[in-house]
Amino acid sequence: MSTTATAVAPLSIQDAEVLLSAARQAAEASGVTVSVTVLDAGGHLLAFRRDDRAVLISGETSTRKAYTALQLDSATADLVDAVQPGAPFHTLPTALDRPLLFIAGGVPVHRDGRLIGAVGVGGGAPEQDHSFAVAAVDALV
Repeated sequence: MSTTATAVAPLSIQDAEVLLSAARQAAEASGVTVSVTVLDAGGHLLAFRRDDRAVLISGETSTRKAYTALQLDSATADLVDAVQPGAPFHTLPTALDRPLLFIAGGVPVHRDGRLIGAVGVGGGAPEQDHSFAVAAVDALV
């Protein structure tokens, strides 16, 4: 008996460029300068952009948000309550090899129902970063 696996196209450099551009455009439309990080399904950096006017830490922030969204396959905005003391993920940051950042702005990227990467946005208010990341993912569809 054989099973047929459905191939899912991985996140490409061209996809990453679409994500970067859409997040940047959404941020600029709101008058916010941000950093954007795009990771593939393996957690490898595909693309990164930091506006010269964005604070330096926004680059590390966007990367950690993307990594968190990828590792947990969930928008970081949905995880904030889960990491409060006594909550299910309270001790999770010590269980993984990279620190996580549970602030809105990281969104997983799916294709054909499978996780293929993540985008992280840092530099604005958490709600803004989340909306910029969502706008990026929406532009990819």
